[in-house]
Amino acid sequence: MGDKGREFYQEFEVFSKRTFKSPFQHQFSLLAPNHELAVVMAQENFMRREPVVDIWVVKRSDIRMFNQEEREALQRLDNKEYRNTKGYGYLKKKWRDKEQGMLDEKEILSWGGDDK
Repeated sequence: MGDKGREFYQEFEVFSKRTFKSPFQHQFSLLAPNHELAVVMAQENFMRREPVVDIWVVKRSDIRMFNQEEREALQRLDNKEYRNTKGYGYLKKKWRDKEQGMLDEKEILSWGGDDK
């Protein structure tokens, strides 16, 4: 394809949804001269093969990717160790020790002695 062909065609990404409750999934990319033809091509190439309830056809240039700095920021945001319960494993032992150290009613009553 020459330079003129590259200018004429645009890249589109096609996403589909199988049921109303399912998420959209990327299916394939296609080349089309405009958005309307891209939708027709997506329907012809995809919708007759699989049952779908909806498709999205998006111009690839409209999809924004993260740059390197933004990706690095995601790594910092991914530190969610506090949400995992594995850090609280010591609590079970601590609670057991606490329960064993507690005084029960029988023990407290035994302190009073039997003065009868």
